[in-house]
Amino acid sequence: MQSNQPKLRLITAAVSLALLAGGAAAQQAAQSPDNGKLESVIVTANKRAQNLQDVPASITVLNDAVLQRANVRDLEDIPSLSPALTLSYGTQPGNFSINMRGIGTFSLGIGVEADVAVIVDDVPLGMQAGAFKDLADVGRIEVLKGPQSTLFGKSSIAGAINITTKPLGGPWKTTATTYVTNDDEWRVGVSTGGAVSDTLRLRVAASKTNFDGTLNNLTTGKKLNGSKGDNISGKLEWQPLDQLTLTLTPHYNRTEKFCCSTAFTSMSPGALYRNAPQLPPSVVLSGITISPDNRDVRNDYPTGGKFHDAGAGVKLDWAFDDNGPLAGHTLSSISSYGKYHMDDYQDNDNTDVDILPFLLLPNGQPTGMHGGLYQYGTFDVASTTQEFRLTSPDKGALRYVAGLWYGKNDLTRELTKAPLIQAYGTAYGADAWNVSKAVYGQGSWDFRPDTSLIVGARYNDEDTGYNFRRYTVPPQVHATTEFYTKSDNDKSSTYKLGLEHRLNKDTMLYAMASTGHKGKAYDLTSGFTAATAALPAVAPETAKSYELGWKQSLWDNRAMFSVALFRTNFKHFQQSSSFFDDDGTFRTGLNSIGGLRTQGLEVEGNVRVTRELQLNGSFAYTEATIQSFENGPCYNVINAAGTAGVPGPGCAQNPKFNNTFVQNLAGKTLPNAPKVKVNLGGQYDLMLPSYSFNGFVSGSTRYQSRTQFSLNQDPGTIQGAYSITNLSFGVKDKQDRYKVTFLVNNLFDKRYATGLNNAIANGTWSPKAPNTPVAVNTTEWMPPRDFQRYFGARLDVTF
Repeated sequence: MQSNQPKLRLITAAVSLALLAGGAAAQQAAQSPDNGKLESVIVTANKRAQNLQDVPASITVLNDAVLQRANVRDLEDIPSLSPALTLSYGTQPGNFSINMRGIGTFSLGIGVEADVAVIVDDVPLGMQAGAFKDLADVGRIEVLKGPQSTLFGKSSIAGAINITTKPLGGPWKTTATTYVTNDDEWRVGVSTGGAVSDTLRLRVAASKTNFDGTLNNLTTGKKLNGSKGDNISGKLEWQPLDQLTLTLTPHYNRTEKFCCSTAFTSMSPGALYRNAPQLPPSVVLSGITISPDNRDVRNDYPTGGKFHDAGAGVKLDWAFDDNGPLAGHTLSSISSYGKYHMDDYQDNDNTDVDILPFLLLPNGQPTGMHGGLYQYGTFDVASTTQEFRLTSPDKGALRYVAGLWYGKNDLTRELTKAPLIQAYGTAYGADAWNVSKAVYGQGSWDFRPDTSLIVGARYNDEDTGYNFRRYTVPPQVHATTEFYTKSDNDKSSTYKLGLEHRLNKDTMLYAMASTGHKGKAYDLTSGFTAATAALPAVAPETAKSYELGWKQSLWDNRAMFSVALFRTNFKHFQQSSSFFDDDGTFRTGLNSIGGLRTQGLEVEGNVRVTRELQLNGSFAYTEATIQSFENGPCYNVINAAGTAGVPGPGCAQNPKFNNTFVQNLAGKTLPNAPKVKVNLGGQYDLMLPSYSFNGFVSGSTRYQSRTQFSLNQDPGTIQGAYSITNLSFGVKDKQDRYKVTFLVNNLFDKRYATGLNNAIANGTWSPKAPNTPVAVNTTEWMPPRDFQRYFGARLDVTF
């Protein structure tokens, strides 16, 4: 009880500060009267500012108000607001995966691009891992579904997340935010900016966040699966000439994610750690009560990643005057440079016991060493981009954007597995690079007053390659034992063709066909061998997509909704799968899946029922299935004697694939691709005429159907359906000087997992000769941020 006192004091201080702000903040101009309609939503999905209802595409938009109401901290909070999105977790951000409509590449190597691009202020991130940080100073997030290769190029074959920071303008103002919860999360942030002169505007924003985590590490007394971060960013707009605007956006971020550990939820009898009689669970997992809700672990080495990134974007806009052939056009130059570095680490034995004296070398001899099993490494990414873009005026029958693109990414990965013996360790380094040059264009032609033709195309020329080095393992003298290198070129063209028809000013129908492309890939992981190096690069991914949509405004813009039907076919989908081999070593392999398909229905809508009540909802039905994958990975089951693991149903030796055990996965679901996701929410504003503030109550419920987490279709890695409800209430000053929010998330205290592991008869726990052979089944879970009910308070102040 005593440990909660600092949090209670923080909440009390937040409320007190709000009341002071209400009495002391400077008076601001009266707000424009509320007309009871929904606000127009402006997006830049087509690299030009457009009203959302006029864009022929399925897009989820999360504006500043939505992000605040949902207390969004980082990208991991976005799937709860957008049914098209899910996230797949690895051991650190370098192998996380963003999935759109069930599609997303999960890879442990730097030689594979992502399927979903993340763009911040017109600049795509060089590595998707850079997106898993605090979303500081964000004004709008657009979730663009389906192939976006024509406009955004590489890493957007399944979709894109387009992030825009808050705009500049108006008088100088400062905003501050504090947030605290009863389970050890807190945040503070401040932003200050506005007009310095008639030609200069700027803003500086800084934030600091912390969440201890969801697992209890009995070894250290601390928590795991949390994160902490520091951010500082700036935005400067200078207009030295009426026609010229310069925008500068520097940023720096430092983040540490203590993730992503799992806790045992079951273990069948007879287990011995790595076949050592001295290492039963009572020793290795001392003090841990294994149960479905277990959150205790024993780690003496950290797991996760600590990273920082810094960079800047420079945008120059030249607005042509009303005379000449380019009257009304805007020519833009967008340049960026960024550097990203991460130190990653992993406790590979998940125990704090001195295990090495009890383990044996492959020759059957004792190791003669002390310590445990762990690994550590680094990621480095340097990214440079340059884009020239010509944008036509918004008026006229023909509207278009065209541009030239150059992007260069240099990635380096270093990894060492310990202990310092060759039998259990490996050390390697890899460099991967890609240089893309492209020309693109997309336009809309009103060939009738109510009908438009949309045409887009992109030609991309990409050079890729790698260096791979394997090293001697310390304490041997550091030396390169193997070296491989390869370079490739990939030329591609992608297209978009569509029709948009406006039945009236409130109703729009569209049909769109598009293609997508993602470049060649390399399996640069610890399993890389001379045989791998002799193989050609993994083939590029391609996609063909079809979408039908309907967008509707109702009741004088007091309600709007959109409906989209889609089908996208992928070929040569690049996906890593993982397994434990007979000695208990965790292995991965990069697959090229012959064919995938994602198809379904998406519905989104908002309604302003009254001036005080606003409701919103979204629904996604998605079938993301494998169409062709003859040599799919297998899962194990326990044999009839209970002594060993054997390949599960559907797995068999296949001469076509060197008589290895494989299964045909055609018709099976992709991992982490639930068929149904539903979001419902609303806010009611309580008007209080006699006070200087109004009240509000808001709530949301999200539902997700059962989810398979494994590509091999293991029945032990299925998360059942669940729903999560959040509730908040508070007061808001009528002059927008302060807002106090109290919240309870996961109101009904529902349990669910963001990751499940199921292991049967691998070398980690199943005893073998000379011990009595026993096949042991272990299961683990990864609890998410809101795996249980928690409470919080937030204060926003503007002055």
